[in-house]
Amino acid sequence: MAKTLAALGLMAGLALAGAARAQAPTGVTPNDYGKTENWLCLPGRQDACAVDQTTTIVQADGKTSTEAFKPVASPAYDCFYIYPTVSTDPGGNSDMVIDEAERRVVEQQLARFGGQCRLFAPMYRQVTLAALRAVMMGQPSPGNGVLAYGDVRDAWRWYLANENKGPNGKARGVVLLGHSQGSRMLLDLLKNEVDGKPAQKQMISAYVLGMNTPVTDGKFGSIPLCDKADQAGCLVTYVSFRASSPPPANSRFGKTDEQGHRAGCVNPAALVAGKASTDETPVHSYLSSKSFQSSGEPKPFAKDVKVSTPFVSLPGLLSAKCVSEGDFTYLSVKVNADPADPRTDEIAGDVMVGGYVLKDWGLHLIDVNLEMGDLNALVARQAKAYAGR
Repeated sequence: MAKTLAALGLMAGLALAGAARAQAPTGVTPNDYGKTENWLCLPGRQDACAVDQTTTIVQADGKTSTEAFKPVASPAYDCFYIYPTVSTDPGGNSDMVIDEAERRVVEQQLARFGGQCRLFAPMYRQVTLAALRAVMMGQPSPGNGVLAYGDVRDAWRWYLANENKGPNGKARGVVLLGHSQGSRMLLDLLKNEVDGKPAQKQMISAYVLGMNTPVTDGKFGSIPLCDKADQAGCLVTYVSFRASSPPPANSRFGKTDEQGHRAGCVNPAALVAGKASTDETPVHSYLSSKSFQSSGEPKPFAKDVKVSTPFVSLPGLLSAKCVSEGDFTYLSVKVNADPADPRTDEIAGDVMVGGYVLKDWGLHLIDVNLEMGDLNALVARQAKAYAGR
């Protein structure tokens, strides 16, 4: 059970429902983001983002090949990332000490973007797994979302003041990325620090993943949802569910809010392919070769195939499209199973507690992994469009 609850750390954004209403803490010392120890990832150093991204590609016929990864030497733009809830620290808010949980999520969600951009990932005093467990048991959240957001805001301001200038003195373009609680922080950051502010001119795009983005007329504030690949200054967002298991009525992911704002959905794979987000499109996934739910070995990805690399890619196995049904808008992920071929017809990613799948969480554990290849391809196209403006 403890390991299962640890897996829930990738998605504790909903714990912020109570925490976000907390008052700003008094007597709390702001973090100094001029200190390198307050960053998970910074350019030019060996840190949590300097991690192996080698991938085994498993074709439908069971044949395999290996794909190496090398970060780009001199990126022209930056990525600013806010990680989801992974902290196993006691209490409602985490400390600022980097541990294995933060390193693990950066390996899964950010390091591959090092092939596109300089990577910035601040530590922040996020709402913890302990706070999530309290909420799941019907108790008030001991976490303070105001404290967490204040750290993210301070890190963003420090980045703009100290790292956003290129060698020619011009401001650098930046992609903003978040998942789950990190996306909740990112929505507030976009609203308060980017939309309608000078920093909006530097925003190549924003990725609000694994969290509902309330939209009006296809926009979050003045920021439009992306509807083509060669578009800068727009927003990508989705929450993912299996096509065979759409969100049940009790799910909060993808649900229209109380004010009637539908959740946004953009399918990166479709945009890269020149399609609409509602068109079913094969996705370029980078799945973890390790099990999410236990320390045991995952199921084989193909008969007689053992994967020793950190990641695995399964071309053609998965496809996705944005779906709007009833009160829900979400990324519907289809497994294109073929029992006749030697490759697996299953993917992990469901949230399980006590052996039961929590269908209302969908594929939240792998929101980012599902389209990692497409996310990188889309960022590259958007950055080119930004540079050409």
